[in-house]
Amino acid sequence: MNHRVAVRPLLAAVLTLAASAASWAAERNAWPFYVAEENGSGQIESQHVLGPIFEHRTDAGGGEMRAFRPLWLETDTGGARSDYLFYPFFTWQRDAAGSSFTFFRLINFSHDTVPAKRERRGFDLWPFYFSRDTGDPATSYHALFPIAGTIKERFGKDRLTWYAFPLYFNTDVGGKQVTSAPWPFIRVINGAGHHGFEFWPLYGWREHPGDYRTQFWLWPLGFKDETHLSAAQPEVKLGFLPFYSRDSGAGHFGESYVWPFFGYTHFTAPVKYDETRYFWPFLVQGRGDEAYVNRFGPIYTHSIIRGYDKTWLLWPLFRHARWTEDGITQEQNQFFYIVYSSLEQRHAARPSEAPAYKRHLWPLFSAWDNGAGRRQIQVLSPFEVFFPANQIVRQVYTPLFAIYRYEQSAPGDTRQSLLWNLVSWRRSPGEQEFHLGPFGWHRDPGEAHGRLFWFAFHPAIDHKASAASPP
Repeated sequence: MNHRVAVRPLLAAVLTLAASAASWAAERNAWPFYVAEENGSGQIESQHVLGPIFEHRTDAGGGEMRAFRPLWLETDTGGARSDYLFYPFFTWQRDAAGSSFTFFRLINFSHDTVPAKRERRGFDLWPFYFSRDTGDPATSYHALFPIAGTIKERFGKDRLTWYAFPLYFNTDVGGKQVTSAPWPFIRVINGAGHHGFEFWPLYGWREHPGDYRTQFWLWPLGFKDETHLSAAQPEVKLGFLPFYSRDSGAGHFGESYVWPFFGYTHFTAPVKYDETRYFWPFLVQGRGDEAYVNRFGPIYTHSIIRGYDKTWLLWPLFRHARWTEDGITQEQNQFFYIVYSSLEQRHAARPSEAPAYKRHLWPLFSAWDNGAGRRQIQVLSPFEVFFPANQIVRQVYTPLFAIYRYEQSAPGDTRQSLLWNLVSWRRSPGEQEFHLGPFGWHRDPGEAHGRLFWFAFHPAIDHKASAASPP
């Protein structure tokens, strides 16, 4: 790959040259050209060149991460390797099951070699060309849109076929076929007991005896949908919008007038619930066994639905939510959605234990605490509130804005850095370390000494005599 040919040798050469210097303490600092951090065993676990631009990191499990920000990122977990170029545009992924490539989900290539299955290749050029080759004509296809083609076992359909789209289009799901000629105006439904005809948007009907029957007039204004026809009380939805609509079935009944502004809903099963709506969505009152809704939008809203407790004040000014999931009680507060956001988690059975939390004051800072002694604070943090679960954004873009970072791996073991390690200071039980670029100072129970790059200018200083040294 061309990007790796250009980037990886340069990065490897710089890092290898820097790492060959003599080791000392927990940090090697030749800022801005090279900064390395060691673990407790003296092994280098992260290396940086030109601040956040070049980075190479390893973890205890043998995984590696290499970055040339913001252009390129490579992650390797041993069994799987991924490359990202100009993320989210170019992505390469390889593992034991095969490989794949995508350009912004518009150009996609995959080569799967799953044991005990046929080798499979796929190539898509959205929205014009789709292909898959398994060596079996029953599951292989080549389709050119809008000219002609068939796609098999994709997009929730068993088969999609078109010729000179939109003149002819056919879908097949479990034997039920919907043929449009031209799409979407004239549709014929047949196969597997299904029947129907639609002249959209004027009139249409579909049915499957004993299962469902649907009709529409002047779509989407008039409709009648009947489902579960074999049940003692079928589900029926009908209406002519916006004047009137009704929804009825086993255990529930509801009506709307001048839809969707006025209406009510009454449930008797599976749980009891009654709701009344005035000028929806502003005034809503609901009471039931598992739900409570009290809305005076946009001033105040409070609802409890299946244990999910949510409150809005002056929407969208302030939002509070509390719920329990998988034994964890979670509490979330938001101010203007993203300006301030916090999520706190506690063990439901042991609420007195220290909570884990994540807090953001956008775009100024983000703070994390796992509740077990690990903490982190970053200034600035413009992306975390938008992509809380996107690890790639966190690895590619977040470090570029980390003008200050605080990290605590355990109580009493902390590291802080300013301006991408121009200034760094570390404290651990019995050990302290401070760096201002290549100028460093280190103290442990045996000695205290200073450094310029990797050269000591006080080879041995009595620990007591260093009391006046920088903290």
